[in-house]
Amino acid sequence: MMKNLLTILIVILQFSISHSQETVHKTMHQDSVLLEGIITDSLTSDPILFATIALYKNGVIIDGTESDLDGRYYIKVEPGVYDVEVSYIGYMSQRIVDVNVSPENKILDFVLSEGQVTLDEIKIVACKVPLVEFNCTTSGRVVTADEIRSLPTKKRIRSRRNGISKRGKDISIRGSRTDVTHYYIDGVRVNANTHQPSHVQPQQENFNTEDYDAIVENKFQNPKDEPLSTFSIDVDRAAYSNVRRYLNDHQLPPAGAVRVEEMINYFNYNYEAPDDDKVFAIEHSLTHCPWNKKHQILHIGLQGKRMESQNLPSSNLVFLIDVSGSMSDYNKLPLVKSSLNLLVDNLREQDRIAIVVYAGSAGLVLPSTSGNEKGKIKYAIEKLSSGGSTAGGEGIELAYKIAKRNFIDDGNNRVLLATDGDFNVGISSDAGLVKLIEGKRKDNIFLSVLGYGMGNYKDNKMQKLADSGNGNHAYIDNIKEAKKTLVEEFGGTLFTIAKDVKIQIEFNPEFVNGYRLIGYENRMLNKEDFNDDKKDAGELGAGHTVTALYEIIPAKKKSKEMVSVDDLKYQQIQSVENKTDLATIKLRYKKPKGTKSTKEEHTISTELTREPNENAQFALCVAEFGMLLRNSKFVKKGSYENILDRIDPYIGEDEYKAEFKSLVEHAMNLNKELN
Repeated sequence: MMKNLLTILIVILQFSISHSQETVHKTMHQDSVLLEGIITDSLTSDPILFATIALYKNGVIIDGTESDLDGRYYIKVEPGVYDVEVSYIGYMSQRIVDVNVSPENKILDFVLSEGQVTLDEIKIVACKVPLVEFNCTTSGRVVTADEIRSLPTKKRIRSRRNGISKRGKDISIRGSRTDVTHYYIDGVRVNANTHQPSHVQPQQENFNTEDYDAIVENKFQNPKDEPLSTFSIDVDRAAYSNVRRYLNDHQLPPAGAVRVEEMINYFNYNYEAPDDDKVFAIEHSLTHCPWNKKHQILHIGLQGKRMESQNLPSSNLVFLIDVSGSMSDYNKLPLVKSSLNLLVDNLREQDRIAIVVYAGSAGLVLPSTSGNEKGKIKYAIEKLSSGGSTAGGEGIELAYKIAKRNFIDDGNNRVLLATDGDFNVGISSDAGLVKLIEGKRKDNIFLSVLGYGMGNYKDNKMQKLADSGNGNHAYIDNIKEAKKTLVEEFGGTLFTIAKDVKIQIEFNPEFVNGYRLIGYENRMLNKEDFNDDKKDAGELGAGHTVTALYEIIPAKKKSKEMVSVDDLKYQQIQSVENKTDLATIKLRYKKPKGTKSTKEEHTISTELTREPNENAQFALCVAEFGMLLRNSKFVKKGSYENILDRIDPYIGEDEYKAEFKSLVEHAMNLNKELN
């Protein structure tokens, strides 16, 4: 009796472009070629927006991108022979094989022919008001694009492009004219002109169950009362790519999704490498605060020891893959499979990999297998499909059991959990899962949590799992991010060089009236935790950088941020011997298999940095951006325009920093529209 209900919504689309052609050209390596082209409709010759372009080498996807608002695409590749495929809903896929890409042969255009969409029952909605119901009594009724475009409406909808309100393309709908931009099929937002998925999050508020923990920003502390600031390092980068997903979907992220320290640490900084006998190097500088001229910024940077991939210890990896029904969307299990294939391509013979899956129950689909058996591993990945409920706890138990069974002494033993975090069977509560993970920590098996998808994404749960499992957390929103996390930063993501890394700073009240750590709210520690080797803290991966920023109110500077109290009667401030010390910074860390920590100590001068520190200045741009997105009360005179005014000298040839600038521009335009 039940029919399959497929809802088609006509809505306003606001487009954005993450990369401009100029930015792409800037970031090319000298020996690379920029493969480019335009994708058009075979009937109308109109450009097709947000089509997916996949680049294959020896039958394996090695890179990919999407077409922009002009239907153009750009992929930076090494010269060679590739297969290139373009596809998306509403059009027949097209694949061109054995494309010899070279500086002389780098233009490849595609013309796609329109396909058909098969629907059982349709409801048309504009501005959430039902206008037409088109019920098909025959199952398998074919609805063509022309029928969809000819459905009646009484609304005239305005569309915006790049943050500027303007009329979109006029579409004839039974004699009326309207700027219809999108509709939905099975929760996938589709462009009404090109009939291609737009990768915009479905506007189904009632079904959005994404979870984020609330963040209470660190406030200013008086060093006379609280001279010590103690926190765990954080190398998670999930918040930035998740924020990017929201902005690319033309939405401002919820405040809980914006963890400023993760946004800052998403980027690599040019810190000096440590000495050969050191695990990491530390540097610091003092500069002016760009959003409050009366304040200063203390910038702290850690650089982990870099290791070439071929020199990394052997890896014992267990992929723990969520194949429940909630993982069926295009940006979940299909993207997981493409992501893992990228990692498999970089495994060595001495590396081993197993695959555990879980839905209603957990199972082993690939025993621990040598990295040189890539075909066998990829076949197991390709056969994965989604369906059922989500028994996350059972999957975690089995994955750790397999990892322990194949443990490599002095190797990299790690479970990689790929999920949307929507556990609902067995052990599924935050407390239960955290207790389970904490119990596995003693086996020296580390955890990497890879988040996927939207709509039901459980960010808070995955944060807790990564923090409790001596691990890290990344959010994979596209194939490019998968490549960054699992290939370009393989060592940092998957190989730990120091664990339980803690930082404690003692501020000198003679020079500091107040201080505030920017971000790290869920990484704060009690002062006594610094010397407690039983207290868990963050891990540092090979080649990883960690950046922390303190906003400083200099002594004798009055500030409304500081709430005054009466002078204490029985406390006495002792003078310090060195009158030039702003603060002292101490670090503690353990070796990956160690139980006893090592301490380092450095003093910080009151002298301001004369020349702009590029690392500090770019980090400040990201911090200001994060605070603006959070509507922070501390951002004062900060603005998107101020960031854009000063960021250019600090981008260089880093494509991710160039992308950051485009996100700032997009957020600025979006903020203007909403306000």
